[in-house]
Amino acid sequence: MQTHFSLAQLADPQVARSEQILRACVHCGFCTATCPTYALLGDELDSPRGRIYLIKDMLENDRPATAEVAKHIDRCLSCLSCMTTCPSGVHYMHLVDHARDHIEKTYKRPLLDRTLRAVLAKVLPSRSLFRLSLAGAMLARPFAGMIGQVPGLAPVAAMLKLAPARPATRSASETVRKFPALGARRARVALLDGCAQPVLRPEIDEAAIRLLTRMGVEVVRPVGGGCCGSLTHHMGKEEPALANARANVDAWWREIEGEGLDAILVTTSGCGTTIKDYGHMLRLEPAYAEKAAKVSALAKDVSEFLAARELPAPVIAAGMRVAYHSACSLQHGQKVKTAPKELLQRAGFTVLEPAEGHLCCGSAGTYNILQPEIAGRLRDRKVANIEATRPQVIAAGNIGCLTQIGGGTAIPAVHTVELLDWATGGPSPLPEPFAVAAE
Repeated sequence: MQTHFSLAQLADPQVARSEQILRACVHCGFCTATCPTYALLGDELDSPRGRIYLIKDMLENDRPATAEVAKHIDRCLSCLSCMTTCPSGVHYMHLVDHARDHIEKTYKRPLLDRTLRAVLAKVLPSRSLFRLSLAGAMLARPFAGMIGQVPGLAPVAAMLKLAPARPATRSASETVRKFPALGARRARVALLDGCAQPVLRPEIDEAAIRLLTRMGVEVVRPVGGGCCGSLTHHMGKEEPALANARANVDAWWREIEGEGLDAILVTTSGCGTTIKDYGHMLRLEPAYAEKAAKVSALAKDVSEFLAARELPAPVIAAGMRVAYHSACSLQHGQKVKTAPKELLQRAGFTVLEPAEGHLCCGSAGTYNILQPEIAGRLRDRKVANIEATRPQVIAAGNIGCLTQIGGGTAIPAVHTVELLDWATGGPSPLPEPFAVAAE
């Protein structure tokens, strides 16, 4: 793609990076074939190629974002399916992240939208505020239908519907910082503390820790870590996102310089994609660039780490039918496609692959709140494809996907690592009737 940025514009490293990405695009349109919003809406501006043109025009002419540009960029899920499809290697992720930052700085959103985004950016990365908000959401949840009928409040209704119907349990080990390996120590890893997942489903990290320690892996959760920054990063709020990134780098660096780390493990694939990009996000900061690059190199999805090791022998009946949903952040963002399926098969499960596995379920961080209509259509399409395989359980590697898909089906949806832990000696992650039928 031909570009016309001035030398003054290219002096900005963010603009220079975006110009490099734009010039890689050859207008082929392959991306439109796998873009979820284009598949649903059929609008070229709601395809990666169309958004690239909008971003190019906005950045090249150094103009503030308009309501029209914000609308089409906001509709992007950041599923990154286009990056898997693109034959030219266009790094769409960095381009759309820059566009969101530009929109946040130059466009004044309508009051309700602006307020909701500010609340989400404040509440979701904080466990204490998120727990408090969920308590309030449970009380308001019965009124979600009525609230959704009020003009402009559909996102609030969507947020209430996503809230759990009963209080989330707090993990007894939430404040524990070190979990020794059982037997001889074979590896030492740090586990991302996170924000939303430990509140919604603390049992995911508990399962990961049980499985890892049984395999001779010492697990640490360093003081000072927390939210990875992806939720605010994808809303264009760069400063809080970078603050989260720095805090995590600092926490993990103390462990790297101390006893050392073999890996930094992440059980939420959306977080993993962002952490693996810390080297890029902090590349312009002399105090963090080298450390962030090291952290990104050590970061692994939990399935990546487990796939290179021998699992304990399965202890439950083999053959349970598992529909595996490949989270976009895992298959497109991190290019981890086969490891989770191979692990489930090694643990004795029968793995089913639903049709249109490349398409997003509609979760995408805060997308199912901010774009509820599109997210709902994508969820229904995903659930129909999953249910067509007639599974006994659904597995995925991302809390957002589990929440989104679980809201559209009665089939239990659990994290891949929960099934691996159960199969090799841990407790069942399934409701009692499902667990009894499988054993």
